[in-house]
Amino acid sequence: MRASDADRDAVAERLAIALTEGRLDLAEYERRLDLAMHAVVLGDLAPITADLPEPPAPGAEPADLVKAGHLPVVSPWKDWIDEWRWWLGGAIIMTGIWGVTSVIGGALLPFWPLVPLGIWAAILVAAAVWPDESSGSRR
Repeated sequence: MRASDADRDAVAERLAIALTEGRLDLAEYERRLDLAMHAVVLGDLAPITADLPEPPAPGAEPADLVKAGHLPVVSPWKDWIDEWRWWLGGAIIMTGIWGVTSVIGGALLPFWPLVPLGIWAAILVAAAVWPDESSGSRR
């Protein structure tokens, strides 16, 4: 029987899962993916994933976690803390630019990063005080 695009896509998805699990290296993944995309009949697809285990059924893992009593803990503050990490990265970059331009100029320039960093920090604090309930984020 001839293979359909859906059949080839299913094999490609299994190969991608195997790649992310570390069962295939990138070269082997690309070789098998090329074979899958050029498969004409279903018999061409079967050997491509024959040595790979079946992926877990969708939804099976969370049920196992519930039975074991190990629920993943997701902090409602995670997104907010991630925003502060972005702020810190911006602070480092802007301070570096200020430092380099001060050295090139031969004198300390006014610390201009204070303005954008202050506004950004005020927005992050406001997001913690008045969270946006419409987006579903809890802060």
